[in-house]
Order: sequence, then C-alpha cells, then structure tokens
Amino acid sequence: MAAQGGKGSVRKLKQIIVKTSLNSPYALQWSPLDRTDMHFILEALEDVIKQLGLKKIEFRKKKKPSTSKKEDKEQLQGGSSKPPEQNETEDTRAHGWTDLNIRGQLAIGINEVTRALEKNELLLVLVCKSAKPTMITSHLIPLSASRGVPACQVPRLSERLAPVLGLTSVLALGFKQSADAFAEVAKAIIPRIPSLDVPWIQHGNEQPPHINQFKYLQEKVFKIWTFRCMMFTDLMLEKDFLNRLKCPPKIRATTSKNLNLVS
Repeated sequence: MAAQGGKGSVRKLKQIIVKTSLNSPYALQWSPLDRTDMHFILEALEDVIKQLGLKKIEFRKKKKPSTSKKEDKEQLQGGSSKPPEQNETEDTRAHGWTDLNIRGQLAIGINEVTRALEKNELLLVLVCKSAKPTMITSHLIPLSASRGVPACQVPRLSERLAPVLGLTSVLALGFKQSADAFAEVAKAIIPRIPSLDVPWIQHGNEQPPHINQFKYLQEKVFKIWTFRCMMFTDLMLEKDFLNRLKCPPKIRATTSKNLNLVS
C-alpha cells in the first residue's frame, strides 16, 4: 500500500512460507516381546558381557587449583616451575574399553547401529523401549526388515546393560556377523525375536509375485516340452511301424513332415 500525499514507503506483505511434507500411510510399530523372552535376553546378555569383561573405564581429570596472576608472574620471572605429580593411580591411567577386539564386534548406539545396518554388517538388532521420542528408533524397523535382520524392542535394555558396559545409556545394540564372542548368544536369542510387520516387504514363506510368475511360466514350458516329447516318440513308433508294414511312400512322407514339425 502506498502512503498518502506521496510521502512514505510501500509496505511489503510478508510471504507465507509453505513447507511440503510427505506422510506415510503406514504406522510402523515394533512387534511386542513376551516377558519370558525379555528376561531371557537380558539375563543372557548380562552374563556374557560379565564373562567377557567388556567395559568402558572412564575417569575425570582433576582440575588444577587456580593460581593468581601475581604467582604466575613470579613463576615466569623466577623460572621456578613445580614438577608434575607422578603419583598417578591405576584408575587414572587405565581408560577406554577393556578389549577393543570384542568392542569391534558390537554396534552400540542408534547412529552406530544405523550405519552398520546400511552396510549390511549386523546379525541381530536390539532397541531399548525407553528411547524417547520413539521416532529416533522407528527408522530401524524398515531398515532391519529390508536387510533381513531380526530386530525387536526390549524393555529395560539400557537399565540392565548400561551399568555392565560402563555407559550412561544403551538405546540400541547390534551384533555384527563377525561376532565370534556373541555367536552362541545370538543363536539363542534370534528364535525368540518376533517378526517385523512391514507392509511393502514380504516375510516368511510368502514369495514376491515375480517369483510366483516365473514358477508358473517354468511349469508351463515344462508341460509343453513333455507334450512335444510324447508326440515325437509316438511319431517315431508310427514311422517304425509303417516301415515294417512296407506302406506306400506317400504315407511315409506325411509322417516325416510331422516329425520335422514336432522336432
């Protein structure tokens, strides 16, 4: 709008920002896990991790006492420097994972599990039910189903395994295909994992339509081929029979044409 009397500026209307988003018609959810299976999974993993001794050891560095500016100047001028403390305890020296080889057989955390699934490196995926918001783990459902990896949501996963591993939380845990130390536990857990329900991915013994169509065509071709073989054998027998009867050449010519057509 222009101002009155020719003075002033034109007011610019604010542009309405429109954001387009695509919503999925499917509401993907984790399949529920039985209580007995939940207790079995948590106890088995806790026992194996304790036996292997896998844990992350961390320590907090002690803050040096703050010195005044005058003391700093005196130290610089006089050149006096205090020797560093050499009496360090074993807890401060030992830090990190106790066994890096065993640690490399696991994918801990949502980001690490996601990257391992994209590379098709995992054998089993377990997700903590207490992860909030739920959308941070919902992408693992179609990702696991597309890779054919058993995955489920386990209640109290972080509560039971985080203290054993020396971590604050374990929202997702993946076992790699090269996990020799966890091979027996994974074999025992996989049959207890419920199947994921993803509508656009086939599961179980159901086969995609293109495979069923290929089988139908294969059976049809086999039937036609068997029919042609039967006709060929019948005509060969008929030709042999006519030769024995010493029939006229016209009838032999018709049989030879039929044989050429069939073969």
